[in-house]
Amino acid sequence: MPQAFSELKVLDFTTTIAGPHCTRMLADLGAEVIKIESDDGDMMRIRPPVREGASALFGQLNAGKQSVRLDLKSAQAAAAVHALVRDSDVLVENFRPGVMQRFKFDYAALAKINPRLIYCSISGYGQTGPAADQPAYAPTIHAASGFDLANMSYQAGRTQPDFCGVYVADVVAGTYAFGAIGAALHQRAASGAGQHIDVSMLECMLSLTLIEQVAAQFEMPPPPKRPMFGPVATADGFVMLAVASEKSFQGVARAAGREDWITDPRFARYMERRTHWSDLIDEFELWSKTLSSAATLAALSREGVPASKYRTVREALADPQLAHRNALARVADAGGHYNVLNVPFRMSNSELAPGPRVPSLGEHTAEILAALKRKR
Repeated sequence: MPQAFSELKVLDFTTTIAGPHCTRMLADLGAEVIKIESDDGDMMRIRPPVREGASALFGQLNAGKQSVRLDLKSAQAAAAVHALVRDSDVLVENFRPGVMQRFKFDYAALAKINPRLIYCSISGYGQTGPAADQPAYAPTIHAASGFDLANMSYQAGRTQPDFCGVYVADVVAGTYAFGAIGAALHQRAASGAGQHIDVSMLECMLSLTLIEQVAAQFEMPPPPKRPMFGPVATADGFVMLAVASEKSFQGVARAAGREDWITDPRFARYMERRTHWSDLIDEFELWSKTLSSAATLAALSREGVPASKYRTVREALADPQLAHRNALARVADAGGHYNVLNVPFRMSNSELAPGPRVPSLGEHTAEILAALKRKR
């Protein structure tokens, strides 16, 4: 099958996670992605696990790209970048605002060379405004957006926010950037003109706090003593139970052999059920604690109730559902082969797959610069 972005050429000035996540998705859809790296390379190249000098984490984010090593302060780099821009469709960068302008590679400068260029900037707080110059990484954005305190508010008895180990802001910002680039390319097909895309990680994270944004503006009923989504005890552990509709609530009642709950005035309607949620789960656990997690989940599944065991990432990656969807792909670097996650969507008439190789630092520099000289 063809690939959706097979004719697309992308210049990748990104580092760390957010930008590389965006450009790897573009590469997975067939775009030719040329990653521009400094002499030291993307900082992710030294993040563990490193085998034979190659970081698997870097590979997860950069498989299928080409690497060109340039000193962006040099005249040679300026000439090379300008030549590449003339022939490119998209440029993605995630430096702090002002850095690309100091190199004279900002949108205003490069649009003069290629007016059709889609130029995407990812930054912590956006390209302009009182916070634009502040340095930012995902953990600081989690804190600044209210996300961490919103999450803590659902943890009974907690007075300290969670430590950060999963970099949600990076992945969300990279995904929004990917979508915005697709929208800009669609608009360019009609107008012929490129444009600048300004992605704010802060706003990306705020987009996840849908309920909390409303609660910040309007009076809300007091939260239940026990949050409505959390671990429910079984004989050998915990399961996650998601009662988000009347149908799922009635399924829980039937699974537990407590159909009386369906008409119980404490639980029959949503607002009363929310108020008395702790009572409902206490009564549910009288049943679930007599069963293993597997048996509890089997009973809930028969009634169509959304529920799951708590899995490690290792367990999740071994799920037969992922194998069925070809969700994992094999890539290779200097340290050998390993799996990376494919893009999490499928298209009926387009191939989606990461490139099979991870580039070494500057691997394609000579080849690409020589090709530019031949074009002059």
